[in-house]
Amino acid sequence: MTTLPDRPKTALLVVDVQNGVMEGAHDRAAVLSNIVTLVEKARGGGVPVVWVQHTSEELPRGSSVWEYVPELVPDSAEPLVHKEYGDSFEDTELEAVLASLAVGRLVVAGAQTDACIRSTLHGAFARGYDATLVADAHTTEDLTAYGAPEPGAVVAHTNLYWGFQTAPGRTAGTVKTDEVDFGVMASA
Repeated sequence: MTTLPDRPKTALLVVDVQNGVMEGAHDRAAVLSNIVTLVEKARGGGVPVVWVQHTSEELPRGSSVWEYVPELVPDSAEPLVHKEYGDSFEDTELEAVLASLAVGRLVVAGAQTDACIRSTLHGAFARGYDATLVADAHTTEDLTAYGAPEPGAVVAHTNLYWGFQTAPGRTAGTVKTDEVDFGVMASA
């Protein structure tokens, strides 16, 4: 269980599913379909959906590449956190948003697996959150030209090592989209 006192709730954290990030994403259609399913499932169960949106030189604020993909439309009542670093907690209001919602458990989906997803998972875990990665709802682009493994291997490796992540008083792991049960997670 989370080491954060008085934080019994679970939230879905959707990270950087923006036009410019998803443009060349591995298995884009399937991953987006799974994230849409997760958002609908969370909303249907009254589970908070928290959106994260990256800004950088390649993703300038207000540009079309910076916008969320058309398949995903944040509700105006759902928190939207803007970031400039890989870890969604770093120099953002994410911690304050989650505290105000009494969230101590995160279910994480989005992009990019080998950058913002990994950084955010580790950032959450180090800050005391339980952190579950949705194994079939995160993706990355092909960075083999820079020496990285092919995208499917990056996703598989991240799922493998996050499934075995441990720390005192916190849980981690992976689940597939069809295994996510926010009701159980919210009351556990």
